Amino acid sequence: MTEEIAKIRIFHSGDLIIGTELPLNEENSHYLSNVMRLQIGDNVSVFNGVDGEFLCRIKNSSKKQVIAEVLKQTQPFKDVPDIWLLFAPVKKDKTDFIIEKAVELGVKKILPIITARTIVEKVKIERYQAQAKEAAEQCRRLEIPDILPEQKLEKLLSNWPQERRLFFMDESLQGKNVAQVFAEEKGKPSAILVGPEGGFTTEEMQNLRQHPSVCSVSLGPRILRAETAVAAALSVWQAIDGDWK
Repeated sequence: MTEEIAKIRIFHSGDLIIGTELPLNEENSHYLSNVMRLQIGDNVSVFNGVDGEFLCRIKNSSKKQVIAEVLKQTQPFKDVPDIWLLFAPVKKDKTDFIIEKAVELGVKKILPIITARTIVEKVKIERYQAQAKEAAEQCRRLEIPDILPEQKLEKLLSNWPQERRLFFMDESLQGKNVAQVFAEEKGKPSAILVGPEGGFTTEEMQNLRQHPSVCSVSLGPRILRAETAVAAALSVWQAIDGDWK
């Protein structure tokens, strides 16, 4: 008999009801039977982003479909803090890193932003969603962050919700200390904006600084790569105003 708390974990987009059978989709079935080599009687943890996490046991397994039985709830649903990440997509492997770390660091929404110096011509939202799903399964999140279609920076600013504070990582050293700002704005709906590898243009910086909901923030005296800035800013925010407290 396998251990009660399963190490292998998957996301299922349907209902999870104790005592019912759970037919898994082709992707999850292939992963469990062909990749992880699970057999009838083995346990797997399943979450759906709504009801929490459940312990399930495989009842039937074939090359095309795995059917599991929902045994019990192991974790009630708990949402992540209300923090969004806005970032200008960079090279493939670095964007992969950004998506993965944003999920691990508890981001609620991810918004790719097109700036004047964004080097990526086509944003692959489906790829981002697949990476977010995999990262959520690995880090034991109970849901997957929303990943919105890309927007141009100027359009984003014109439609920005007034009640949400937007912290942009200002590499010109004109912003306030990141920890100080996050502490002063504690408890407010928030978002973090990290620019492209070449930085924001002078015009973009002016537009950001003039926006009533935007706050310029400094991550210190060194110029950080975009993926480093994402991880650093989110870590500080989680420590001060997130669920690390």
